Amino acid sequence: MRPHPAIWMTATSLGATICILCIAALAGAAQDKPVSEANPTAEISTQPNIILLISDDQSWDGLSVRMDPQNPRSASQLVQTPNLEKLAAQGTRFSNAYAPAPVCSPTRASILTGKSPGQLHWTKAGPNVRAAQGYKLNPPTNKQRIDSQESTVAEMLNRAGYRTAHFGKWHLNSNGPGAHGYDVHDGMTGNEDAIPHKDPNPVDIFGMTERAEAFIDQSVAEKKPFFIQMSYYALHHPENANAATVDKYRQRSRRGNERALGMAALAEDLDTGVGQLIDYVDQIGLGDHTYIIYMSDNGGGGRRSALRGGKGSLWEGGIRVPFIMRGPGVAANATQGTTIVGFDLLPTFVEMAGSEEAIPQGVEGGSFLPLATGTSDHVKRPHDFLTFHFPHYQTADGPQSALIQGDMKLVENHDSGEILLFDLSSDPSESQDLSAARPEQAAQLHRLLRAHLNQIKVGWPTENPAYDPNRPASEGWNPNDRPRRENQGGGRGGRGGRGGRGGF
Repeated sequence: MRPHPAIWMTATSLGATICILCIAALAGAAQDKPVSEANPTAEISTQPNIILLISDDQSWDGLSVRMDPQNPRSASQLVQTPNLEKLAAQGTRFSNAYAPAPVCSPTRASILTGKSPGQLHWTKAGPNVRAAQGYKLNPPTNKQRIDSQESTVAEMLNRAGYRTAHFGKWHLNSNGPGAHGYDVHDGMTGNEDAIPHKDPNPVDIFGMTERAEAFIDQSVAEKKPFFIQMSYYALHHPENANAATVDKYRQRSRRGNERALGMAALAEDLDTGVGQLIDYVDQIGLGDHTYIIYMSDNGGGGRRSALRGGKGSLWEGGIRVPFIMRGPGVAANATQGTTIVGFDLLPTFVEMAGSEEAIPQGVEGGSFLPLATGTSDHVKRPHDFLTFHFPHYQTADGPQSALIQGDMKLVENHDSGEILLFDLSSDPSESQDLSAARPEQAAQLHRLLRAHLNQIKVGWPTENPAYDPNRPASEGWNPNDRPRRENQGGGRGGRGGRGGRGGF
């Protein structure tokens, strides 16, 4: 850096000693500047930064990134997401990553607490069906709140010295993000808060990016590590996608309806916003010191999906989601086939932060950081299986529970009493039920599923005394339903290849 002219003149007249002092003073002044104005690496915290990017209703095969490089159907043939392709090239994609629930709010609560939606008794986003609507089963109580005694990932990172922020869709009531450890946030938001944001800021994608960048700048100024949760509204309200992007997809596809084209366009708009944020992190010199994770809150599904089912069901299309991770020690352009789930994030982030705080009692997840950095081939959890519990009517399949252990998946359909068994290593589309061919294995996994769900005290659907099999049930679900506010403050696809899952 060239000295200020006045200082240079003083140094010339008074000698080399003063010159040296002046240069030292200038160096100190440069160090006092924000990272973006001085040496980008000068003020980096010893603790890494963490950015969690959560899309909404995005299918496992909804990006132009192949989630399974061996399966050509694991990427969209329509949607273009070049920034996520770049992120995958710089990091690792997890081909067998799961959302904790097939709907949004339970997944978000699970990510915050490290506990499954069944244990939290928050298993549905919208209101439950009522007995008078005539369904065969009555759903259990759905709490729709985070209890104040729960330790959240934001609170634990706060205690580890992090500044924390939540931007975008909260959708969890519970007095808002500020009551659960987030220093900076947008308030108690839900899907409807995206509606006013249209071209050139569709569903607030770019507004969220600007607020995140400002938060990063302030964190750097305070010389503190940061955790940012970007809970995007997209892919809700596809009618708000940027007009130019929609026009692009009208040219790319002649058979899609306006909603489908809007969703494709909004997915690319989201990709653009994600790319802008990542580029900013890299430009100010924090890229090598920041973990970035991209995932969806649940699957989307659809008739052309590679996976069976979609949102509101426990088929793979409802819970398997895109998942990409970049950060210190994470292999570039790699694929990891070991199963991970959203409630693994809390212990993972706590380990990233170097926190010595004990993981709270009842957390069901485990850290996948050793898996991502190649120091382990499995995720250490309390159990070597995952369970999912959705005891509600939202799709034609009705209430379901499921268990995944290794390559095997068991699904229980509560309404019909069916027990189905699938080998996901050879049948990711769940088209071949093996329960009749392997009855002992199906029975053993069913016992394991029931025992674990009883152990964590989930709510079960019960017989509806008002049920009349000769009378059709009335409609009980609206896709735009959201949890009530407690306080105003604050498709079945074809088969595809699948890599080995590895351990848990």
